[in-house]
Amino acid sequence: MADRAEPTDGVHNQPEYTVAELSFALKRSIEGTFDRVRVRGEISGFKRAASGHLYMSLKDENAVLDAVCWRGTAGRLGIEPEDGLEVVASGKLTTYPARSRYQLVVDAMEVAGEGALLKLLEERRKKLMAEGLFAPERKRATPYLPEVIGVVTSPTGAVIRDILHRLEDRFPRHVLIWPVLVQGDGAAEQIAGAIRGFNELPAGGAVPRPDLLIVARGGGSVEDLWAFNEEIVVRAAADSEIPLISAVGHETDTTLIDFASDKRAPTPTAAAEMAVPVKADLEVNVLELQRRGRAALARLAQERATRLDGLARGLRDPRDLVQAHQQRLDDLTERLGRALSVGVRQREANLNVVAAGLRKSALEERLSRLGERTERAGAAMTREISRRRLDLANKLSGLAKLLQSYSYQSVLARGFAVVRGDGALLPAAAAVSPGAALDIEFRDGHVAALARGDAEPAPQAKAKTAKRTPRARAKSKPEDDPQGSLL
Repeated sequence: MADRAEPTDGVHNQPEYTVAELSFALKRSIEGTFDRVRVRGEISGFKRAASGHLYMSLKDENAVLDAVCWRGTAGRLGIEPEDGLEVVASGKLTTYPARSRYQLVVDAMEVAGEGALLKLLEERRKKLMAEGLFAPERKRATPYLPEVIGVVTSPTGAVIRDILHRLEDRFPRHVLIWPVLVQGDGAAEQIAGAIRGFNELPAGGAVPRPDLLIVARGGGSVEDLWAFNEEIVVRAAADSEIPLISAVGHETDTTLIDFASDKRAPTPTAAAEMAVPVKADLEVNVLELQRRGRAALARLAQERATRLDGLARGLRDPRDLVQAHQQRLDDLTERLGRALSVGVRQREANLNVVAAGLRKSALEERLSRLGERTERAGAAMTREISRRRLDLANKLSGLAKLLQSYSYQSVLARGFAVVRGDGALLPAAAAVSPGAALDIEFRDGHVAALARGDAEPAPQAKAKTAKRTPRARAKSKPEDDPQGSLL
């Protein structure tokens, strides 16, 4: 028992923590020490959760820091995080006890370095161009002389004074100013809101709706002008129904709103010059046009007067025309009196003729009806004769075809022949006497022949037959020919 080691009092005096107590103690310590920090690093492992929160890591060549951006803040970052992008993230350092790690809760983010900004700017330009926001056909013509001009800019800078001064020199117009931030947090949202606000003003309302918009800012670095490269501003400019002139920076500065606007001015002063013509020049032009118009009217009146005089010289004296018509009227009046009496006598004669014709009308009507009946009967007889003639023609054609089929000529056409002796038909071989003169009729003509009793003809007879009938052909053997040889 004396050899048993006893724990020292110092061990028992150390405080005892649960895991949660120690984790939250570390959390309070880190958050108290690093209330708010700005961290520069390259984004790695970026992902957007279904909840809308953004998770990523910020790394350099020696270390990695986890970072998170809550959904409510992600929409206000101003840039779209992506792997490989070097940024400066601002936020609060805290711990995540469930995983025993510390992380940065990001509430602001900006691209680190001008090179990275230019790279991001070029990528955004290509993206918006692919969507058609910079297409030439979307651009509208600016009005020649707008009544109201809306200006979106800072109310305290030299830009608005330059614009107002140039408008006053050239052609004073009614100007509405929508004051906005032109750089820093919230500038892009204010600029886009001002453009949309001008477009939402009703025509004829208490606040006049501008005919032209100018979005202007003085020169600066890429970071200073970055608000005019934000998508929200570019899309608002592209969607503007009011023609818009962008005048951001100096002549060498280019922002994305320049591509989406209807016109780009190299400076705010140049934007005012684009907006309105010079009043003095316009007055001179109007006076010159007025002078030319009066001269043209005087020249036209002189040409018309000269032409009228020429036409007047070609017209007859109106008194001659009236006197000629008066004389013609007297002549017609005299002829009218004679024509009335002649007309009355002519009408009496016509009436007598008509009265005489009425007595003959009944007989003429009966004759007309009889003539019509005769014509109908004649037409019916003609139709009947035509029908009978057609029937007889068809019947005669049928008999001719039947006669043709019964005719012996059709038998001859199939290769047969008719044998005659002394003009009589010889129907059988027994009716043929040796040495008798025969007439053989074929399909295409007659052949004269001499009959013999034997099967083979004598050489002399064969020779004579050959001389008399040069077109005769050799016959088949006696056993194949039931009529025997005739040659």
